[in-house]
Amino acid sequence: MNLGDPLTKDSLLIGTLWILQVNVNGYQSSFGQELSTQAATGRCFQLISLGRSDQEFPKGINRVKVRLLEDNYICWFELSSIIGNAFLKDNWKPKTLNHLQIQTKIPKILSWIKDVSRFSKKYLWGGTIGPDFDCSGLVQAAYASEGIWIPRDAYQQEKFCMSLPVSDIHSEILLPGDLFFFGSSMKCDHVGIHIANGFYWHSSGLSNGHNGIGIDSLIIDQKSSVGSFYKSKFRSVGRVVSCYEGEDFLAK
Repeated sequence: MNLGDPLTKDSLLIGTLWILQVNVNGYQSSFGQELSTQAATGRCFQLISLGRSDQEFPKGINRVKVRLLEDNYICWFELSSIIGNAFLKDNWKPKTLNHLQIQTKIPKILSWIKDVSRFSKKYLWGGTIGPDFDCSGLVQAAYASEGIWIPRDAYQQEKFCMSLPVSDIHSEILLPGDLFFFGSSMKCDHVGIHIANGFYWHSSGLSNGHNGIGIDSLIIDQKSSVGSFYKSKFRSVGRVVSCYEGEDFLAK
C-alpha cells in the first residue's frame, strides 16, 4: 500500500491509519443501530478490529472497529461507509494550543454554536456533526471548529478540564467558554458551555429538555422547567486550558 491510497477490502489491516473524506456514523457495537458518535470529513482513525476475526477478513462482516485519533474514542464504522472514502496515512500527531491561544478562540466558538442552533431540529444521541447534536457532541464540535480537540463524553470532558473552585455560581471567576457540568453526585451526564453572566448553550433531550440546542441560566431563576431542572443537577465548572493530545500514532 502507498500513502494516499483509498481503503479497500484488501487493505483492511489492523493498526493502519486513515483519513476520512466523508462524514461517517460511529456505532456502539458491531450490530444494532445505537449511535455512539459521528466522525466528520477530515478526521483520522486507526483500524483496530475486523469484528469476529483479526486474522482473516470474515465473510459477511458489515462493520469494523476503529479508534478516532483526535479523542481516542472507540466505535464501529459501517464498512460500506469507508470503502473508497478513507485514504491511507503514515502517521498522526495531535495539534496543541496553549491556554491563551484557546481563550482568543472562544468568541468564534460561541458564534459557531449560535449559527448551528438555527439549523438544529432535535436532540440526537451520538450527534457530533450536526445539524443535530447530543450535549457533549455539541461542545466537542464547537471547540473542534477552531482546531481544539477535547474528549468526547461529558464525564470525560469534566475530568479533562481544569476544575474551577466555584462554590458560588455568581463568582466573577467564570469566563465565556467555561463548561458547566450536570448530573448526580456520583456521575456527570450533561454539559453546557458558558456564554456570559451564567447563561449557557446546551443540547438537551426531549425529556426535561429543549429537544435540541437552547439557552438556559444557572443564575437567573427561570420560569422554564428546563432551566430549573438542570440548575438542580449542577455539579461543577471546568475550563479548557489545553488540547487533548491523545497519542502519537505510526501506521504499522
